[in-house]
Amino acid sequence: MNGVETLIIQFLMNFFTREEINTFLRDPQHTATIIGCMIAISGALLGTFLLLRGMSLTSDAISHTVLLGIVVAFIVMSSIFGLEPDTSSPWLIIGAAGAGVATVVLTELIYRSGLVKQDAALGLAFPLLFAIAVILVSRYIDDVHMDEDAVMVGEIGVAWANTNSHCIENCETVTITPDDEIANVTRQCTNCRDLGISPRDDGAEFREICTNCGTYTPAQAWQAGLTENEPVLVFWPKSITVTAVMALLVTLFVVLFYKELKLSTFDAALAKALGFRPGVLHYALMVLVSLVAVGAFDAVGSILVIAFFIIPPAAAYLLTDRLWAMLIISPVIGTVGAYFGYDLARGHFLNLIELNHILAWINRTFGAHLVERWDSSISASMVLMISFFFVLAWVFSPKYGLISTMIRRALQRRSFDDQVVLGHVYNHQHTQLAAQELAADSLYTHFRWSPSKMGRVLARLRALNLVNVVDNMVMLTPRGEQHVQNFRQRNLITEAPIT
Repeated sequence: MNGVETLIIQFLMNFFTREEINTFLRDPQHTATIIGCMIAISGALLGTFLLLRGMSLTSDAISHTVLLGIVVAFIVMSSIFGLEPDTSSPWLIIGAAGAGVATVVLTELIYRSGLVKQDAALGLAFPLLFAIAVILVSRYIDDVHMDEDAVMVGEIGVAWANTNSHCIENCETVTITPDDEIANVTRQCTNCRDLGISPRDDGAEFREICTNCGTYTPAQAWQAGLTENEPVLVFWPKSITVTAVMALLVTLFVVLFYKELKLSTFDAALAKALGFRPGVLHYALMVLVSLVAVGAFDAVGSILVIAFFIIPPAAAYLLTDRLWAMLIISPVIGTVGAYFGYDLARGHFLNLIELNHILAWINRTFGAHLVERWDSSISASMVLMISFFFVLAWVFSPKYGLISTMIRRALQRRSFDDQVVLGHVYNHQHTQLAAQELAADSLYTHFRWSPSKMGRVLARLRALNLVNVVDNMVMLTPRGEQHVQNFRQRNLITEAPIT
């Protein structure tokens, strides 16, 4: 990752100074927003295909079971290789990806037995793997503190402080050996503690040690006064690199395999018949979900990352029927939610409403004793804002929104009522029963409607010039007769004459 960060920094140095880059990245809001946007892009692109495949909750399972891969990789690295891993270590990421694939494989094996349904198979697989992870944590790495809040909601607010330092100028490292003039060599008693004697006793044994020997980084050498020129450093947050690489990988995967993903998502059998490998794409998709889940582990936690996989695609699904449009709209919703989520965590709703003022008003009006200072989890606030945009799409979507659905159903009911009345009049006019069936003052009794409803329907039909009321008789106008005939031709099957 250091090489990737160096390339990015060198590119940015063409447009900004070191001070400007450091000032920008040391702002917690800037770093948190960038990380949140990268996670939103990755989760939304993958979540779109999970949603269309009916596998959205697979992201929930994988976000839990990646803990098993992290724990196994941690044990192997610390116990066998003696390394000191962190959440951005590539080995931990590889282990998490393996755990995600194991979740999918185990689910498929259980489902293909034919004894349980696929949702039940998923519910059997991921608790098993998650339980194994918990046992391994308690048995082998119980000396490692894992904060529950960090696991659930992450630590995106302090991601700016977890950095790698990159030297741009005056990058001189200093190595001090015991033979150097500046080496601080002293003597240490090797048996005083074991024998309980003083270093001044005759039996004391000593060895020479150097207290300042070793290799100093440019920054350490400058702080120790070993170099004259201060190194020029850029401090780059680790999480930005991890999440940006994940977003780039996911974007490239979707762009390069868009045709294959689209076909295998909507018709896997046809994709297989045409020579594609939907199974390989399926597991590749699961590997990427695992990578994104572990990449977001220390930023938004293993629980809230589920929201980035599910909510933006669900909102986009309400706004469009086109796959390419979903792949554009869902990341936009996720990134906008991440941007405004940081402000929400500080009490600013869309930069329009101050939540502190609302809490104060509630206390004054209702005599409540709420804490008036709003300060909440950043990642949880991001999810809350994404959920807010989903609610907007759910309510106001032009085609599938709650309001448009209510309007469409009301118009359908109105059209149905109109057509029923027109059909009744068409079937009975010019017949012997016309006086009984088409009397305006009693027409509502034939439909078991209220007089007011019948009055509204007749008023509407008269306004459209489809019926006339003459001498208390409801009759179709020429336009009304043509309307009914067109309706019958479009919707009713004409019976063939009997010969």
